[in-house]
Amino acid sequence: MNVKYDAEADVLIFSMRDAPPCEAISKPSGVIISYDENAELVSIEFLNASKQQLSSASSN
Repeated sequence: MNVKYDAEADVLIFSMRDAPPCEAISKPSGVIISYDENAELVSIEFLNASKQQLSSASSN
């Protein structure tokens, strides 16, 4: 797995495999999930990553 953050675009990308995506599902929350031709997960992208709640940890 490879993790990349593009600060200029504010996008966090988790790449699971080095396969070209052929299908993607875009969620209203700003998450894009990409799959290869065998319906296996390729990547998960978080748009506006700095504004997403990516952790369930709370500060108490």
